[in-house]
Formats: sequence, C-alpha cells, structure tokens
Amino acid sequence: MQITSLVLRSYRNYEELSLSFDGGVQIFLGANAQGKTNIIEALYYAAFGRSHRTASDAELIRMGAAGAHIALRFLRHDVPGALSFTFTRGTRRRIERSGENLRQRDLVGILPMVLFSPEDLFLVKGAPALRRRYLDAELSQASPAYYGELLRYTHILRQRGALLKDIRERLAPVDALLPWDAQLAASAAYITTRRIAATAELGALSARVQAVLAAGEPLSLSYEIAHAPAGLTAAKEGMTERLELWYNEMFKEGRARDIARATTGVGPHLDDLVLTNCGMNLRSYGSQGQQRTGALALKLAELFYLRDRVGEAPILLLDDVMSELDADRRRALLSFIRSEQIQTFITATDAAYFPEERMGTYRYVEAGKIREGK
Repeated sequence: MQITSLVLRSYRNYEELSLSFDGGVQIFLGANAQGKTNIIEALYYAAFGRSHRTASDAELIRMGAAGAHIALRFLRHDVPGALSFTFTRGTRRRIERSGENLRQRDLVGILPMVLFSPEDLFLVKGAPALRRRYLDAELSQASPAYYGELLRYTHILRQRGALLKDIRERLAPVDALLPWDAQLAASAAYITTRRIAATAELGALSARVQAVLAAGEPLSLSYEIAHAPAGLTAAKEGMTERLELWYNEMFKEGRARDIARATTGVGPHLDDLVLTNCGMNLRSYGSQGQQRTGALALKLAELFYLRDRVGEAPILLLDDVMSELDADRRRALLSFIRSEQIQTFITATDAAYFPEERMGTYRYVEAGKIREGK
C-alpha cells in the first residue's frame, strides 16, 4: 500500500499544493499552525470520507474561496488508483474514484489507513465511545459487510429512539416496538459477535507490540457487553444466535425503562473494550505512562490486523505525537516503523525527535508552503 501523490487546491491554508511520495517515511516539520496537520487530515479524509477534526466540510475550504479539492493517487497490490473530493460552498461534495462517482459508504476500505494523534492517547482513559470507535474503524476498513451492518444498526437505533419518544407521549402503541426490536436484536448480535472476535485478535497483536514498547508490562484486552450475564459468550459456536435471543429478551424486559427514558438501554452502542495489565484495569489504575503505552500498542496493533485482512500493510499517519511521548517510547515507535517498512506520514515540531541518521524524506512546512530539506 502506498500513496504516490497528493494535490490540494484551496484546502485549509493551502492555495495550491502538489506532492509526490515514495514508499518510505514522510516527515513534515514546522511550528504549530503552519499546515502540517492539514496534510494528515487530507490523507485521512481520502480514506474515510470525513475529517478527524471537524464534522463540517465547509471548514475545509480556504477562507475566501468558493470551493476546495483533494486529489490523491495510490498503489494497492501494485495496482494504481485515484480518489478525488470536490467541495463547493452551498452544495454537496463530490467523491470520485478514477473518474467515477462514489458514495461515502463505498469509500471505506479502499485505502486502509491508521491514524495516531494526541487525542488517541486518551483511548485508554477516555470514554467507552472512543474504544468502540476504535473497534468499528478497524472492522469497517477490513469488512464492507460490517460497515454496512453498523450503518443499519445506527439507523434502526435512531428509529427506535424516535418511536420510544412517541410511545411515551402516547402518539404510538407499545406494540409498534416489536418489529424494530427484532431487527435491532439481529443487528446487535452480528456486530457484537464480530467485535468479540476482533478483540481476541487485536489483544494478541497488541500484546506483541506491548512487549516491544514496554517489556515486562503484559497487556490484555477483553470485550465487555453492557448488562450481560457471565458465560453469555463463553462458546464461539452459536454465539450470534444466543446473543440475538438475549438481546430480544433484554429489549422486552427493559421496555418500560426505555419508554420512560426514550432511549435504548442495552446494545453494542453501550459496550466497552477493557485493557488490563497484570489484571489491573488500565483505565482506572494505570499510570499515565502505562495508559499511553497501551494506547500506542492498540493503534499499532491495527496495522497488523488490517494487514492480515487486506493482504498488505495500511498507511500509518502520526500527527504530532512525538512531543507527547517520552524519549524511550519515541525510540521504540521509530524503531517499529523502520522494522515494519510501512509507508508512514509523521508531523512534528522538532527534528530532534528523530535519530541523527536520516530515516525518510524531510519536508518543512511554513504558512501553507512546503519545501524539502535535509
């Protein structure tokens, strides 16, 4: 997997930019607020059809411009491909793959990518939603079927929530929930089963990475289903069917509560990924250093997980994380990148974060202008 070129027009603080890349490490250096993260954001947008910094595409358009454009070329299994995104104020964006229109839901998985930013350092100690998003991002990139089911689950959950509110206000009968509950239970069981399987694999992979980053601090992952009894997922065979029955029963038992709150009180939208170190929950009891190492191990485990699924390593984006890691973790991270030979895009404020021997292509960013350097 390799991104070979990037073109930006009227994007953020770039009026016009054209860059070409080899398959190695690409390092962007410069002070804050010069445009380094805008490069990472554009690459991320090409993979997911959305920014990791804003929900508004209008914010991507350069001030004073009528529209913006991202164009990216890449190699996947040595086959060339192209993606482009056109933004015009007041109208919907246009996504194209090699000149043909594309929906966002069909974009995910075309260009597998892993982003590690300062916000990801809160992956361990932050809210469960962050860890659910982590799991869903990996499963969605690896499986279009999972991504489609996730969209379906979200739609059903939203529809059920609106119906619960109508029932509470006596605008709809309670029996109207039955068909929605059946659909939601089937979708929830599918999603949960696949998250559990992914957690087992990511747990093994992150433990391997953890051993490199912090020897002697074993890392374990487990998937926690909200309100689930012990043993519900003990056996793999028939797990989806058992979960579907359980979800149906839970929706029935919690119907009065859900109506009163106008929200669904059980389902994969409430589950969590639990990280432990020697039996200690890192979120509650881990030191800041242990939590950051755990977050880094999780993110790097994504690379192996996606590589196993798609047949080659995804693109790695590291946005301004060097300043957030201590010297030992920086060295371990850079050593990992070198050993795995993954195309990596790194932003940083100081060249001193990198070893004296050159480890890639260095570019200097200042006020929306980029020059190559040593």
